[in-house]
Order: sequence, then C-alpha cells, then structure tokens
Amino acid sequence: MSIDNQLAAIDLGSNSFRLSIGTIEQRDGISQIYSNDRLKETVRLASGLDEHNYLSEEAIERAINVLKLFGDRIEGFPADRVRAVATNTFRVAKNVNDFLPRAEAALGYPIEVISGQEEARLIFSGVVHELPPSDNKRLVIDIGGGSTEFIIGKGLDPLIVKSLHMGCVSYTQRFFPGGQADETKFKQAELAASKELESIIKPYRKIMWDEVYGSSGTAKALVAVLQECGFSDQGITLEGMEKLKKIILKHGVARVTDLSGLKDSRQEVLPAGLAIMMAIFKALKIERMNQGEGALRVGVLYDLIGRKTAVDKRNESVLQFMQRYHVSQHQAQRVKSLAEYFFDQIFHHDESKKELRQMLSWAAQLHEIGISISQSSYHRHSAYIIENADMPGFSKSDQQLLSLIVLGHQGSLSKLKDISLSGNKENILLTIFCLRLATLLMRKRRPIQQTIEVSVNHSDWTIRASKKWLSDHALTRYSLELESKAWKDLGIHLDIQKTSS
Repeated sequence: MSIDNQLAAIDLGSNSFRLSIGTIEQRDGISQIYSNDRLKETVRLASGLDEHNYLSEEAIERAINVLKLFGDRIEGFPADRVRAVATNTFRVAKNVNDFLPRAEAALGYPIEVISGQEEARLIFSGVVHELPPSDNKRLVIDIGGGSTEFIIGKGLDPLIVKSLHMGCVSYTQRFFPGGQADETKFKQAELAASKELESIIKPYRKIMWDEVYGSSGTAKALVAVLQECGFSDQGITLEGMEKLKKIILKHGVARVTDLSGLKDSRQEVLPAGLAIMMAIFKALKIERMNQGEGALRVGVLYDLIGRKTAVDKRNESVLQFMQRYHVSQHQAQRVKSLAEYFFDQIFHHDESKKELRQMLSWAAQLHEIGISISQSSYHRHSAYIIENADMPGFSKSDQQLLSLIVLGHQGSLSKLKDISLSGNKENILLTIFCLRLATLLMRKRRPIQQTIEVSVNHSDWTIRASKKWLSDHALTRYSLELESKAWKDLGIHLDIQKTSS
C-alpha cells in the first residue's frame, strides 16, 4: 500500500505509547480515515518521575526503545503526514528539554508537547468521529496515566473542556505502589480524586449531557472486566465497580486469574483507575458510561486531515482570537501579505520552510491583540496572551514559537539574546525580521506605493528601496536606519541600499 494517502498519529501517553496509521478515503466529498495498522507499547513513563518531577534514565530508555520501533514503522512518511503528540508526563517533567531531542531523534519526527486543553479537544474529536452522528450532548472522560480529561460537546464541537492532574499511573505510585490495595488506600485515592473534581462539578452539571463515554485504557479495561465478570450488562456502572472493588480488596491486588477480561498490562494500575472512576461517577452522578473508541490518536489523525484540506483548527483559533481582541482585519492582512512577500524573497519558496511561513502569517494576524490591553508595550501583551492562552490546534511549542515571533516584531532586539531558539536560529531570526519590516512599513496603516526588496547572505542582510521614495518618507527612512542599528547588536549587518528606481 502506498504511503501517499496514509497518515500516522503517535500518542505518547503517561502509561502507553500508541501509533495509529490510517488511510484517507474520499466519499461524497467527505474525508474519512480507515485504520490499517496500530502499535501499542506500555511504557509507564509517569512511573519514572521522582519526587521533584525529573524523569529517570531508565524510564527515558524505555521510551526511546519504543520510539525507535515506531520510527522504523513510519520511515519514509512525509513530515506533514505524521503528527506525534506528548501528554502529561512530558508537560510536567523538568528535564523534558534534555529528553525531547533524544526522543525526536529516535522517532525521526518532531514531537509536540500539547496542553491538557488541547489533549481534551483531540480526545473528543477522536471519540465522536467513531460514534454515529447525533445532536445529543456527549460527555467524554479519558483517564490517562498522569491526567484525566473531561469534555462535553455537541456534534463535533467541544463546549467545555478540562484536564485534571490525576491518572492511573500517578495514583498507583501515590496510593497503590506495586498494585497493592486495601480499604484505606482506596478511601485516600477516592478522596484525592474527589478534591480534584470539585472545580468542575458545578460548571459541568450546569451544562449537563445526554450520553457518557469513557475512552482509552482505564475505561476499556473496566468495561471488559465488568462485562466478562457479569458485574454489568453494558458499559460501566457504579454498582458494577463496587463489586469489582470487593474482589480486589479480597486479594489485596487486581489479579488476572480472578478477573476475566483483565490484561496483564492493566493489572498493576487497575486499582488506581477504579478509584478515580468511582470518584468521577459519584461527583458527577453518572449512572452508566459506555465505551468510546478512537480517543487521542484518532483525533490527531482527523486533525491532520484538517491541516491537509485547509480546515486547519489553528486557522480557526487565529480568527477567533482576532475577533475576541478586536484586531483590525485590514491592517493584519496588509502586514501579513508584506511579511510573506519578504519571507518568499529570502527563502525562495522553499517547501521545507512551509510551516515556518505559516507561523509568520499567524503572527502577523495576531501581532496587535495586545493593544486591547494597552498600547504601551503591546507586543509584550500580545506575546504573553499567545503563549499562555488556550489555542485549540496549537501545541505548546507552536505557541512558544508564535509568541517569540510576535514578541520580536517590536522594540529592542536585546530580548532575543538570552532566548534559547529551537531549530534553526537564523531562520527564526529572519522570520522575525520579515514581521518587523512589514510592521515598520505599514505604520501609516495603508498600502505603500513602493517595491521593497530584501536579500540575505549569511549575516549580511540587505534592504533595497528607491532613493526618491526614501527621501520623500523621512520617518520610514529614519526607522530603517534605527532597525539597522538594532540588528547590529545581534551580529547582523543590515544594509539599507538606495536604488535609482
């Protein structure tokens, strides 16, 4: 089978790593994904976190070995058809910056550390895409290794999302070390989960829901065990879980030999997952939960389809932010077009710079959102909002890069000296240069009647403009001279050349 119509999604969870490969098929103008291969490996990455949230070398090695297997399977896939997302353990690990480059080298593709909100959005997308269409409001709950996501949505659109810091691996370490369970540990785990849930009870029960689905490993394991043992005729119920809890307490551990449907890989973390799920049922007064297929990895696949068909969720987020912060559409478009024009002159339509060009475009559209807070140092306000807000579709690293480009578009360049730039530093600086130049030239907030050319030769950058035009526009000429001096502090020689035409 050709890889041309295939997509690959990698879900790097706190408990398991998963790879899903799907084939895109068009039917009646609608894109659908049909799974043709899956790999799942239990890594228990969260169990490698110490009390200071540093990942152990042993856990890192487990992860690296699995990523090499995944990398071998998707070797040769175009980069824009692969998306790897990392969740809670990557978010909290203090040595993630040392671990991430090794992980990306093993996989052979970039890895995005996504926020809990983004994880929840993708989970909901994955689950509902595998369900029949419905106008009902659906509550989707995903208990992962280090976090639990809660989403209420209608159709394909999430209405409210939340990620809480509780998971089957982290709670196993905290309350059920080695999978050992007793009544006291269960009470402690349920109480801890109940406290986490306090923040969502009121807003979630206010919206309410018609159907409830549990996704990923814990829910899947509970459905299988409860039904195989005859504790539930369908899905998960609190009554069924109480029966399961008695069996576990009887032996002090979840044993595969006693629980039909329980896999070896789930044995150790089942008590923790059960305690969390029971707390959720009691807090939200859930009567029955059905199993939801798909989850995060399927959501990632459908998000990739969007990126391939101009329905990129990130575009929607940018447009929503422009509306929310009352950005001038005309000015944003003028700056965007000019910045892209300079970018294309510098990089000569290099396809490998496509994603960076897209980041520049979004930065141009969002660079003025901070004006809604204050005109003074608005670029800093803009950058802060972009880096810290919930922006569906964007990974944490996406938002950091976007924030950096916006931060750099105005003011002193000294702030870039101490910033560690991932990837190619020169290319990122050139991207910032394109936005700075575009905003400088669009200061009057109207199109300029002059062709400006830029070129780059290592650290020698050149701007060419008509001598007469520069003479007629004293403020622009002065601003360009200041710009040349600003880049000099970063070791860049920016020459302003005056042409006869």
